[in-house]
Amino acid sequence: MATIPHTLAPRIAGMNGIKHGFFGRQGGTSEGIYDSLNLGIGSDDKPKAVMRNRRLVSDLIGTREVDHLLSCHQTHSDLAILATMPWGKDRPQADGMVTTLPGIALCILTADCVPVLFADRKAGVIGACHAGWKGAVGGICEATIAKMEEAGAHRKDIHAAIGPCIGQASYEVGPEFRDEFMQRAPWSANLFHPGQGDRFHFDIETFVKNVLVRQKLAWVDVIGHDTCELEDMYFSNRRRNHYGEPDYGRQGSVIMLEG
Repeated sequence: MATIPHTLAPRIAGMNGIKHGFFGRQGGTSEGIYDSLNLGIGSDDKPKAVMRNRRLVSDLIGTREVDHLLSCHQTHSDLAILATMPWGKDRPQADGMVTTLPGIALCILTADCVPVLFADRKAGVIGACHAGWKGAVGGICEATIAKMEEAGAHRKDIHAAIGPCIGQASYEVGPEFRDEFMQRAPWSANLFHPGQGDRFHFDIETFVKNVLVRQKLAWVDVIGHDTCELEDMYFSNRRRNHYGEPDYGRQGSVIMLEG
């Protein structure tokens, strides 16, 4: 079986019994603007191509069936749920997932937003969340950690890894965006660097890292890849807007307890 390009987080990679990977856009079967490892069920790509791509990732991670690679209908919420069985095509609306079941892979879909993977090897609990700016400031990371604790994890034993996301140089925002963060997370003021006119460049990657550090986890890894800048490696909604393209692919960040 050919290896699909992906990146590993150092701490989670060293844990026995846990498989994971931050996948990019390379190594799949999709064509055109979706070239090539588009895992986005909600994209306008050919459904058969998306399922072939998800099968490739499922095989690499080691799930028994492709429907054991779980993705939610992500809505930029602060809702995290416990996955107790495969849910098939009827995807629940949520932005965080937690499981204690071996063989069930949690797959977060992103194209600039921040994917976070979590693992408590001692308790046998894993989690994953999708932290766009609304979810990040709204508490999705905290909600996912809380759901892991409900499932038996201990935050002092949880290792987190922040995957590829839009970098500060690529993420230009307006004053109203900064104002909202100043109201809800005033400690993040130094993450807004002045741009042209009234614009700012926001460091969402460090924002999410700081949120996780405040949760007193065992460790936080940061991959540090800018999805907007690295066009050959990752899908990017912000870059899609720059190019005026009609749609965009989604890459997957995946974690699974081995059976």
